[in-house]
Amino acid sequence: MNDETIQRIHTTYGIENWSAGYFDVNNQGNVIARPNAQDPRYVDLKQLIDHLVRDKKLQLPILLRFPQILTNQLRTLTKAYSDAIAQFNYDGKHYPVFPMKVNPRREVVEEFLKDSDRCRVGLECGSKPELYAAVAQEQTPDSLLICNGFKDEAFCKLASLAVQSGKRVVIVVEKLNELKMLLRVASDVGVCPWIGLRAKLYSRGSGKWASSGGDSAKFGLTTSEIIQCVRLLRENKMEHNFKLLHFHIGSQITDIKRVKNAMKEAARVYAKIRQTGLAVDFLDIGGGLGVDYDGSKTRFESSMNYTVQEFVNDVVYTVKSVCDEENVPHPNLVTESGRMMTAYHTVLVVSIREEIETFADDQPEIEIDGDDPQVITELKGLCDEINGKNYVEYYHDAVEHKDELHTQFNLGLISLEDRAKGEVLYWEVCARALKESELARVPNEEFEDVKRVLAAKYLCNFSLFRSAPDSWAIGQLFPVIPLHRLQESKVDFATLVDVTCDSDGKIDKFVDQKDVKETLELPQWRENQEYYLGLFLLGAYQEVMGSCHNLFGIPNEAQVFMESDGRFHVSKIVHGSRIVDMVTTARYESQHLQGAFANRMHQMVAAGSCDSDKAQKLIDQYNAAALGTTYLE
Repeated sequence: MNDETIQRIHTTYGIENWSAGYFDVNNQGNVIARPNAQDPRYVDLKQLIDHLVRDKKLQLPILLRFPQILTNQLRTLTKAYSDAIAQFNYDGKHYPVFPMKVNPRREVVEEFLKDSDRCRVGLECGSKPELYAAVAQEQTPDSLLICNGFKDEAFCKLASLAVQSGKRVVIVVEKLNELKMLLRVASDVGVCPWIGLRAKLYSRGSGKWASSGGDSAKFGLTTSEIIQCVRLLRENKMEHNFKLLHFHIGSQITDIKRVKNAMKEAARVYAKIRQTGLAVDFLDIGGGLGVDYDGSKTRFESSMNYTVQEFVNDVVYTVKSVCDEENVPHPNLVTESGRMMTAYHTVLVVSIREEIETFADDQPEIEIDGDDPQVITELKGLCDEINGKNYVEYYHDAVEHKDELHTQFNLGLISLEDRAKGEVLYWEVCARALKESELARVPNEEFEDVKRVLAAKYLCNFSLFRSAPDSWAIGQLFPVIPLHRLQESKVDFATLVDVTCDSDGKIDKFVDQKDVKETLELPQWRENQEYYLGLFLLGAYQEVMGSCHNLFGIPNEAQVFMESDGRFHVSKIVHGSRIVDMVTTARYESQHLQGAFANRMHQMVAAGSCDSDKAQKLIDQYNAAALGTTYLE
């Protein structure tokens, strides 16, 4: 590819802005993935999908998981803290923990824990199932197991079991009664985990999750409640177990100023507690470290205006400054940066099945005769005479004529055929006006809406609600790119629709360098040719929060390691949900369904409306269908 083509690709998709160096485009016009920005190893995603489809017989959609990216993100985080600790002469250590709620998949958790010895990475859990899974995981003795969320006695007993198995467990108290229950369970069991208190800070984050912090936050103790907890610990002679102060001001913080303010407040609370004689060793700053989904490096809700190193420097420097001022020891810093740790490591690959156009290019030429209504004749005239000088005026005229067309149809003055003829002419005027606007030196902003309406709809074989639910639920931007054919200059402006029978199953907001695009430039769809799209940065929350809307299931999955010279190793394949799996989630029993269908066919045989051989074939077909994929084949 020449430099002009490469520049066009980067301008269109902004891959160098949001990919953090993990993804790029090669000279064949295909997207490649790397273990990190400087690593010479890579994999061509088009070649990888061809291998999985043709050789491994997997059907799309396919979720690609790259463990090397997980490892590199963890190392990026820990190196940033190591560098900041050294730069500012900070006395405490960094203890990263991975919040299982972000992505509880075993492959993800175990990949992080492989580095447990090197960087003390631990786990954070917020429910009994997460804790149950975490207790059995191998961690270095120096790492932490943080227990957040609301708890009952069974939760506390399970945490005590983890302590007895040799883990360093911290139960973070969310409310005063929770501490009373924990102390009661500890007395009964004879074992008490370390205790943390979550402070409800005045400071708040920024972006979609700003309400997670502040006075109205769901979690956390007020200042007076913290004092009551300390008094209760001392009364029960358990103050030595108070080891951690926790706070969280929200996920995906977009503005670095909010981080600085929160750190000042939290460090001050920690310092005042230390000055009372309580040996609190850890300050857990929670999550909040953002991911630049759109690459804009701004305070926009799908971005953030700082780098990882800048975030970490502000955390370390601010905490150190307050502690030095208050003359208290620097605490060990615990982080729960799950979004940053996991977002980049998965790519959902979907196939485009067909193109749905608002205006078809292959419409026959509209012929006008003397019997046509005047509105049709005038629309034909606009269509024939539109040019670069009059296209705005003629477009406005066409809009008025379309309204008149529908009014006359509703009054019964024109036929269905006339209405169809008028609509074709109207869309032709719109298409030609849009083309003239695109050719103008300064495109008319009025035609952005026309572009959106005329955009093709590409039907993609996936469920938005299963694989990218935040796109629908909160308008989260995820980068979308064709995995191949990027060097082609002829493109369609399109939006994406999924295979669910829900009008909200669509993507019509796309990453742009300066704004949010309502259409995406895509190589034109060709019938009977493979066409792969990638949805990127889905590794945080999307897998675990995906719903079973329409009973679409988990897609096929491949875990891939990148090797030298474009070679790759597929270390694990996880087959997606079958039809029988998904109907079971809705409390249907497959045996009951198959039995009911068989009874129906036997009744038809008995009634003489179906012979027995045909009935058995239909029964076999029904039973076999249960093992099929929930997606289009």
